[in-house]
Amino acid sequence: MDQLTRKGIWNGIVREFSAFMPEFVDESVVTLGEGNTPLVEAVNMKDVFGGIRVFLKLEGLNPTGSFKDRGMTFAVTKAKEAGATAVICASTGNTSASASAYAAKAGMAAYVLVPEGSVALGKLSQAMMHGAKVLEIAGNFDEALEIVKQIAENYPVTMVNSLNPYRIQGQKSAAFEVCEHLGHAPTYHFLPVGNAGNITAYWMGYKEYKEAGLISSLPKMMGFQAAGAAPIVLGHTVEDPQTIATAIKIGKPASLEGAIAARDESGGVIEMVTDDEILAAYRLVAAREGVFCEPASAASVAGVIKMRESGMLNDGDTVVCTLTGHGLKDPDTAMEVSVQPLKVPADMAKIVEVMEL
Repeated sequence: MDQLTRKGIWNGIVREFSAFMPEFVDESVVTLGEGNTPLVEAVNMKDVFGGIRVFLKLEGLNPTGSFKDRGMTFAVTKAKEAGATAVICASTGNTSASASAYAAKAGMAAYVLVPEGSVALGKLSQAMMHGAKVLEIAGNFDEALEIVKQIAENYPVTMVNSLNPYRIQGQKSAAFEVCEHLGHAPTYHFLPVGNAGNITAYWMGYKEYKEAGLISSLPKMMGFQAAGAAPIVLGHTVEDPQTIATAIKIGKPASLEGAIAARDESGGVIEMVTDDEILAAYRLVAAREGVFCEPASAASVAGVIKMRESGMLNDGDTVVCTLTGHGLKDPDTAMEVSVQPLKVPADMAKIVEVMEL
C-alpha cells in the first residue's frame, strides 16, 4: 500500500487546471473528483443532424450529477480558505445538491432555499441526505435568490450561487476539457440557459485557452431558454416562469450580462425552445444514444435540431451540446413521458407472446 501514489488519479478541476485558476491555498481545496466528464459523439442520429458532427458533454457524470460541481468545488474551496463555516444558496435543485455535498466534504453547514413544489425529487433528496437545512419558500427562484443575497450580506454565511465569482471560474474548466478531448474548439457550442452562469463560464474558458495559444479558433455560443422562462430572448424579466425543465425555470438570470457578452462576442445566439421540443429531444437522446439527461439538459439538443432545420448549421460543422444534469435528477418526468411497463403473468409463453418474438 505504501507504494501507491496519486500519479494518474484525477485530482479535480481546481488542481488539474490550476494554471488557469485564481490563486488558491492547496490545503483548502475541497474536491469530490469533479470534472473529466465524457464527450460522446451522437452517432445514431444522422437522420436528425445530417452531416454535422454532434458531441454530447455528459456533465451528469459529475459527483452530484450535474455541472454545478465544477463551480462549487472552487467556491467552497475559497470559502474554506477564508475561514467560512457555513454556505447558503437559492436553487432550482442542482445547486442545492452540489452545495450540500461540498459543504459536507468541507465540514461546513449548508442552508438551501428552494421554491416550494418546484424542485425535482432527485435533487431535493440529495440536499436532504447531505445534511443541509432545506428551506422551502412560497415563492420562485428569483425571490429566493434575493433573500439569500441579503442574508449573505448581513450574516456570517457565504453565498455560493453563481453570483459568487469563483463559481464561474470553476465552471469554465468544462471548456478546457472540450478542447482537450476534441483537440480543438468546436464550431458551435450549445447550452441550456437558466441563470446563465454556464454560457458565461464556457465562453471565459474558451477565450482563456485561445489566449494561451492552446486553440486557434473560438466557437459560436448558442444558448437556449425554455419558452416559458425566456427573459433574455424576450428582453425583460419573466415574473412567473413556467416550464417542465425546472433547472432553467428562472425569470431573472443572475449572469445576464455575461450571457449577452458570450452571445455577442462569439457571434452566436440565445433563442428559446418549447417544452414539447425539449421533451422530444429528451426522449430522442435517451432512446437513440443511450444518454439519460434531465429535461433542461435536452434544451441544448433541441436547439441543435431547431438550428439545423432553420439552415443555420452546415455539414462538417463540429457541435458540442452540454447536457447539464443526469436524468435520475428528475425521475418523475421520465416516468410520465415514457411508455409504461406492461403487466404480464409469470408465464414464459405469454411473455414471449407479448414480446412478439
